Amino acid sequence: MRVKRGVAAHKRHQKIRQATKGMSHPNRVSIKRGRQAVTKSLQFATRDRKNRKRTFRQLWNARINAAARLNGTTYSKLIAGLKSAGVTLDRKVLAELAVNEPKAFTAVVKAAKK
Repeated sequence: MRVKRGVAAHKRHQKIRQATKGMSHPNRVSIKRGRQAVTKSLQFATRDRKNRKRTFRQLWNARINAAARLNGTTYSKLIAGLKSAGVTLDRKVLAELAVNEPKAFTAVVKAAKK
């Protein structure tokens, strides 16, 4: 008996069309180009999830360094002092303190200098 494959193919094509919503015209219309575009976009998404972590850590470090210099120390001395003092605040929290709670950040710097 002959097997007609139109339903399965249509379902696959619809999946590609859903994934290419918002892309440029050739990528939406052509299934072949759309499949390539979706594959590439998923690669970019994976790469950029890693890069986002890297970028945020750079931002936090810059903010901590700027605030540390206002308090008479440097980033590296501050981090070394925190480690030796046994303070376990991560860089995200330190950057948040530096921006929103300068007095609390000053207290952290004093704890690191001891």
